[in-house]
Amino acid sequence: MAAMTETKFRDDAAAQEPLIDRQDNLRSNYRWTICGLLFFATTINYVDRQIIGILKPLLQTELGWSEIDYSNIVFAFQVAYALGLVSVGAVIDKLGTRLAFALAVVVWSVAAIGHAFARSVVGFSIARFVLGFGEAANFPASIKTVAEWFPKKERALATGIFNSGTNIAALSTPILVPLIVSSMGWEWAFIITGALGFVWLVAWWLMYQKPEAHARCSPSELAYIQSDADGASQSVKWALLFPHKETWAFSLAKFLTDPIWWVYLFWLPDFLSKQHGLDLKAMGLPLVAVYLAASIGSIGGGWISSMLMANGQTVNFSRKTAMLVCALCVVPMFFAAQASSLWVAVGLISLAAAAHQGWSANLFTTVSDMFPKQAVGSVVGIGGMAGAVGGMFIAKLVGYILDATGSYVPIFIIAGSAYLVALLLFHLIIPKMQLVDVE
Repeated sequence: MAAMTETKFRDDAAAQEPLIDRQDNLRSNYRWTICGLLFFATTINYVDRQIIGILKPLLQTELGWSEIDYSNIVFAFQVAYALGLVSVGAVIDKLGTRLAFALAVVVWSVAAIGHAFARSVVGFSIARFVLGFGEAANFPASIKTVAEWFPKKERALATGIFNSGTNIAALSTPILVPLIVSSMGWEWAFIITGALGFVWLVAWWLMYQKPEAHARCSPSELAYIQSDADGASQSVKWALLFPHKETWAFSLAKFLTDPIWWVYLFWLPDFLSKQHGLDLKAMGLPLVAVYLAASIGSIGGGWISSMLMANGQTVNFSRKTAMLVCALCVVPMFFAAQASSLWVAVGLISLAAAAHQGWSANLFTTVSDMFPKQAVGSVVGIGGMAGAVGGMFIAKLVGYILDATGSYVPIFIIAGSAYLVALLLFHLIIPKMQLVDVE
């Protein structure tokens, strides 16, 4: 009888094992909650930086800014963003994403609220400078978090999802800001949106830990996350990263293409106002259309490379093919500046914005493809700095072009060709992507 009972116990236990495994697997998706936190952080980040572009026509009239004045305010943000990215990647690698990200959100949220109290070009430039310095941490911290929480085959998709927060911000800002401005004044647009960062900060501090220390990360999920053996956990000195051609290829691609997104963010409302006569309320729908397309492009671009990898293609082929598709989709933007129809122009810009975000999702992910986890934050910081330096140049260039000609044609020609040039140089520098030894 005892033997029969023992046998039955073993059989019952064996029968329970698949159930336990299934229950464990059901709990093995917390990494997507972390991705959600990154998505909301990126959304808030871009709301705070985008408001200045939405309010440009109003503030330019109310405060008497010239095109050069506005370009100087944007330039201040880009300088700080570049300086922040020089140091923030190494700080994130040293302090860890949890603490470093939290500190950055405090800095940029205070700066965002500070815009409400500025009245001069100098005052806005100071507020933009502090905002840019704090916001520099968002992408390095997010990319490092993705590298910590996701295996390689899911990183492009996860990056595309959190990166789509930039587009959700761009969708919501043209709707929310006019409502706030019409009822409370432009100052409250900065105060209310700046306060959102502190709400996110509470959720981040309560919910984030590294996967190996997180109670919500099950053993099966942890094993899945760590299925890519790509390096130890010690930090990497920057001096070990600069000699690698992979660092320079990523940085060059960022330098050439990041500025195009800044043009959309800081000058698209102005283009719609001057070229098609839209006021603050009327430009909401066209901007929503552009950034809705961009949001789809962000996820779609990551999906393309993930799909190719799932069908047996190499990382090198998959990433570059997805980037080529995106680069080709930007080219028709050449014609947007001369389109007489508002919605033809919006359609061409929407396609280009979607392609940019798909490009960006894949370009960011090449860092975690080529570098071990402990170096990801620093490399993204270096590349982001290069992109911000490119943004500094484009800020001044656009200001001078508009001041001299009043035309967006030269600006859109630059935008339409930048991605193909960047991809060609990236491929020439790195014909085949592979994991770098940074020791």
